[in-house]
Amino acid sequence: MRTGQTRGVAGRRLLAALEVPALVAVPAAMVALALAGVRATAGLTLAVALLAVGLLLASFEASRPALRQLMPTAVLAAVAAVGRALFAPLPDVKPVSAVAIVAGAALGRRSGFVVGALAALLSNFVFGQGPWTPWQMYAWGLVGYVGGALAEHGALGRPAVLYGWGFASALVYGLILNGYHVLGYVQPLTWPAVLAACAASLPLDVTHGAATVAFLAAIWVPWGRAIRRVVAKYDL
Repeated sequence: MRTGQTRGVAGRRLLAALEVPALVAVPAAMVALALAGVRATAGLTLAVALLAVGLLLASFEASRPALRQLMPTAVLAAVAAVGRALFAPLPDVKPVSAVAIVAGAALGRRSGFVVGALAALLSNFVFGQGPWTPWQMYAWGLVGYVGGALAEHGALGRPAVLYGWGFASALVYGLILNGYHVLGYVQPLTWPAVLAACAASLPLDVTHGAATVAFLAAIWVPWGRAIRRVVAKYDL
């Protein structure tokens, strides 16, 4: 029994130690393979993104969250997915990033990742699943994870950092999705083509960032207070 418990603890520690390298590996692979001119860059980077998402979800599961922690995480993921669907008529006005940041700050970085990733997966049953889904799961999961990491260091208590990351998170999300688009569909792959794709999406990314800041301004205090009350009540 003790041997099994020791292996379980070692496994959880290993997964936790691999979280940041796995998240960093995705953009690193995108840049390295593109610069190397590898023809299968799109497929290989998609595989890296899938592995990163799988590892972070496995790390969350390995942490053995109690039902009282799973419930708020699942509820926030569902709220983010529904919110994305409700705001669909307004291009790039999405509450997903804001909800993922709040989840990461209140429930921990892994929960922030799970909320962002599951929100992308669930909402795409409305918008359509495709090869873009793992990239959206990774990108929105990363937004929640970084939000949780910033909160753990007390940074999100400063409005400049909170709203700064809210706005920047949309640019990060857009950059990742632009990378997926460029690597998969732009041929030949040249710097002018990459810059043209990023420039075309910049107004939408800025709109996404401004919307995320607005959503954070609306939900940060009331939602954060409510979630912290739950965390304190159930000793999460």
